[in-house]
Amino acid sequence: QLMNPPPAEQAAGLDGSNGNGIEVTIDKNVSTGTDGGGSNSNSSPLCDRRIIIAVVSLVVVGIAGGIAVALTKPSGTSNTARPATAASGGGVMGIMGATDDDFWQSDGMADESLEELQQQPYPTRRPSSSPHQSDAAAEAKPPTKQSVLDFLFQLNSEANEEAQQQQQTQKITLDNPNILFLPVDDLNTWLSYTGKNPQSKTPNFDRLAAMGLAFTNAHAASTICNPSRAATWSGIRPSTSGCYDNKDEPWTRFIAEGLNLNAHFKDNGWYAAARGKTYHSSKSGLHKADEKKTVYPSEWHEYPKSEKKPDPVPNHLAGFTQPFENARNYKDDHDPDWHTASYCIDQIRKFEERDGPTFLACGLIKPHLPFAVPQKYYDMYPTWEIELPPSPEDDLDDVPTMGWDMARPDKEDKNVTRLGRRRDAVQGYLASIRYADMNLGRILDAYEALPQSERDNTIVALFSDHGFHLGEKRHYKKGTLWEEASEVPFIWVVPGVTSPGSVCRRAVDLMSIYPTLCDLAGLDVPSHVEGANIRRLLENPDATWDGKAVSTMGYENHAVIDERYRYIRYQDGSEELYDHSKDPYEHTNRADWGGRYNTIKEELSAWLPKNGMRKWEKDQTCTDSYYADNDAFVKRCEDGSFVGRDPSDSCNFV
Repeated sequence: QLMNPPPAEQAAGLDGSNGNGIEVTIDKNVSTGTDGGGSNSNSSPLCDRRIIIAVVSLVVVGIAGGIAVALTKPSGTSNTARPATAASGGGVMGIMGATDDDFWQSDGMADESLEELQQQPYPTRRPSSSPHQSDAAAEAKPPTKQSVLDFLFQLNSEANEEAQQQQQTQKITLDNPNILFLPVDDLNTWLSYTGKNPQSKTPNFDRLAAMGLAFTNAHAASTICNPSRAATWSGIRPSTSGCYDNKDEPWTRFIAEGLNLNAHFKDNGWYAAARGKTYHSSKSGLHKADEKKTVYPSEWHEYPKSEKKPDPVPNHLAGFTQPFENARNYKDDHDPDWHTASYCIDQIRKFEERDGPTFLACGLIKPHLPFAVPQKYYDMYPTWEIELPPSPEDDLDDVPTMGWDMARPDKEDKNVTRLGRRRDAVQGYLASIRYADMNLGRILDAYEALPQSERDNTIVALFSDHGFHLGEKRHYKKGTLWEEASEVPFIWVVPGVTSPGSVCRRAVDLMSIYPTLCDLAGLDVPSHVEGANIRRLLENPDATWDGKAVSTMGYENHAVIDERYRYIRYQDGSEELYDHSKDPYEHTNRADWGGRYNTIKEELSAWLPKNGMRKWEKDQTCTDSYYADNDAFVKRCEDGSFVGRDPSDSCNFV
């Protein structure tokens, strides 16, 4: 069971449910011949095994938990709750409903004061789980409560995998399902269901996660808007298309008409509608599309222009490096996202009316700057209660020059610190996340109001285009290859495929969206699509997975991520390597440590994109239309032999 909003927030309607409480129950039943009412007249050996495991689990936890405390807890130390450690898997435990005591681990320290506890770092990004395990890590240790829980989770995972294998003897194919596509802008993983920043309270993101499967190790294809969105929608990586930066506008110079995900669904009978920010700079929709070239009109049935910004328009840095002076006069419906959500609510209500399925994209802009939201959202996070993420002064001392250049500590980090607005920036970001959560709640209300038959044939996919730094690695905003910029929320609800409240720790990236949606909808995957199909993980989050996530920032600058490590290689060959089991905030670069780390680098470097397309000079002699309009380019996309610019072209490269 996931978090319910406090009564005061329910009454105020801040949970997006019009004042109604959110009550979520996770169904953990396994389909083994049960009837519609949940009874099971033919108990299977698997069912018996799961019951035995559950009973034994209770006994073992009670006995071993007591033994663990007796063996590991020093005298004079009480069960004071401590932040999750790498061993405890804070984010996953949080979504599974663990109490503070579940995070307790004896470390020989006396009780801290509240002030000392508040200075502790946030829970870890992800638990240590990787085939790369040192001999030292395998040393025998006294049993702890957490180690017993991990053992039991492993048993339960094995039982779940066996159950799902029995369930999936026949592949489930939905009947031309509706697609509710929810891209969010600049949203990092500061959502309460992840446990990665306990200050953040997001009842509606939690609500969606409780409906389906949440990935806790998902990453954007690029860490800046334009190339990330171009890659996600087209299925073509930045290293293949050559679209690397926000300056590479419009994205239609790099992606041919008809290749995008929505176009593929539209061509196969789906009604394609959208509003808000889907692609980069696409808020105008079909309005002047031929002139702005930020949307292909042929790929949508309707895409109305976003609502005008309020008057006066908030300063772009409002709530960040300067106060948002108009917060007390600013209303929920002053922001374009309110109207985007309203449009999508109307479209959801039309699902039942249409003869065929709908592909609906609802692009929310918040928490993108400016942090211009009503005062009530700021009031939820008083500045004097704000805790800052860890950011050591010497954090960049072991980072290569190209990493330093991406961080730009002498610019925004220096400016925010000089203005004394580090806590204000975090406050503004948290307030903007909460505003986005409110609009998501409105959309989910409409989705849950659908007849059950429509909900049973509707896929929901939510993601962010990239993450966001709030001072970590002495950086603000995005555009780096570190965790804060690449990791994103990634939630799927697929009837008959995902299990409510499930969590997947496998490393995936957003290039997986295109092929996975095609598979789930029964469509062929176009040959130009480069991502991995993650349907197997949707069906069974614990399934064997040897894939990696790859994130790009500029020409030949890439990060490769698995369940334990992040490997970064820059264009000049310099490297970074972080071990999240020991260093979840990536403070220590192990790239030059040698030994087994060389083996790890070699394994991860095999996933680096090869022969990336170089960036074009602005004064190039070739026409911009070559990227998208040249017939040879489209032909290469169709036959799968090559996607992108011909390397033999005579244009100048940079």
